[in-house]
Amino acid sequence: MVRLAGVVAIIVVISWSAGAQVLTHKDVSARMAWTIIEAATTQCEKDGYSISIAVLDRAGRFRAYLQGDRASLANIELARRKAMTALTFRRTSMEWAQRTAGTSDLAGQRSLTDVIPLGGGIPIKVGDETIGAIGVSGAPGQDKDELCAQAGLAKVADQLK
Repeated sequence: MVRLAGVVAIIVVISWSAGAQVLTHKDVSARMAWTIIEAATTQCEKDGYSISIAVLDRAGRFRAYLQGDRASLANIELARRKAMTALTFRRTSMEWAQRTAGTSDLAGQRSLTDVIPLGGGIPIKVGDETIGAIGVSGAPGQDKDELCAQAGLAKVADQLK
């Protein structure tokens, strides 16, 4: 009986190992992050806003960030948390804020660390795969933060196909 269990265990380990593989994935490059930041900043400055921007990779690490010249001290942290929200939930931070508002069954998600129910965060996707996120803070209104983020993503849209 012990011998049979040992043989079964070996077979399971061998078959599991045979299916082992190297994972590959897409991610936000540093150059892409800076391109996004430049386009978003250009859009917001054209509209007269000094913003802060955070671009995160698929693991939630900063790829690049910019604290606007006249942006509030809190803006970079807000931008990071908006991006983290978009990355975590794979949707805009504004959409997530609406889904979790009030007595929603999802309202408890708001107590997670590093998320914030404010608009201005957008996931960066290649097809259905989320490879990062952008967060913008400092425009006069969350909808305007989101428009600046969209301008940044539009600049690299051809690379996200």
